[in-house]
Amino acid sequence: MDEDNLNRFYPNLDIEEPDPDINYKHNMSKQKGNSWSNYAVRIIVSTASHPLEYAKVLIQIGHEPIAPRPTTTLFGRPALKLPNIFEYVRYIKSVDGLVGCYRGFVPKVCGNLASAIASQKVIDHLESDKEDEEELSEADEDKRTELFFKSVKKDLVTRATAIVVSHPFHVVTIRIMAQFVGNETTYNGLFASIMQIYKESGVKGFFSGLVPRILGDVFSLLLASALAYAFNTYVFEDKELQMYTSATMSFIASAITYPFQVVSNCMAVAGTSLAAGSPPNMPFYNSWLDCWSDLSRRNQLKRGSSLLIRYYVGPQLIIGGRAIPSDKNFEFMK
Repeated sequence: MDEDNLNRFYPNLDIEEPDPDINYKHNMSKQKGNSWSNYAVRIIVSTASHPLEYAKVLIQIGHEPIAPRPTTTLFGRPALKLPNIFEYVRYIKSVDGLVGCYRGFVPKVCGNLASAIASQKVIDHLESDKEDEEELSEADEDKRTELFFKSVKKDLVTRATAIVVSHPFHVVTIRIMAQFVGNETTYNGLFASIMQIYKESGVKGFFSGLVPRILGDVFSLLLASALAYAFNTYVFEDKELQMYTSATMSFIASAITYPFQVVSNCMAVAGTSLAAGSPPNMPFYNSWLDCWSDLSRRNQLKRGSSLLIRYYVGPQLIIGGRAIPSDKNFEFMK
């Protein structure tokens, strides 16, 4: 890296007679230190939240081991309430113990690390055309639009690469978790699971559900970026408000594209030897579009999106002002 690029990336270095090589090594070491610190924080957060993510995946693939109970909505209408995410985790713990709440943790961490490293490698190889905030604020609308499209393009390449690299670990994680449905041990450990997937489906098995996952992420990024750019350009002039726009729009975009996540996780187990991926728990799907169509028809594309207040949306009857599920899986409640 030449001195011009050093000054571009590190404009605030105030050292007399600076040695570019020394400054470069110093700042690169700080960057690497910060990156590994970020990885460590991610691992800590993943450890704490894994039981919740585990329960969410089981909900997404359609496993509801606890029957819904009669309740009423905020408007007083009869409804059936499913256990919230914390009740679901308690149920998992009652079956498998605390250790059982961490099924799939190792491959998930490996996938996160693979994703982070792949992202960093791509960023390092892409040209950096970032402008200082002062230059961006002074740029005309055409220039800002150009910079916006360049930034989105880089983000798309980075995110898509990270997903492709980490997806095999994602498939292993989902299948290990899905074993809870049938109390199976087909996928036992990271390396044994990799061998099992290859044995069952070959290389393509490692990329089950990849297409809806990438599409969901791409649509989410495009939507969030476009909304943030529009609001920051034409609505919010206050810099403090603009700081929150990106996070808010990312949340909205994620909610809109959430069905892609459900379909991706379903396709990661569909058609396998696992009970979770076979009838009656899950139909055989010819493609992810077939899965999308089926879940849409049954109003199941958003399952798992609400984790605290969950209502049963399957077939049900209202008898004496009380909701009762008519699904054969919950016949014992009648």
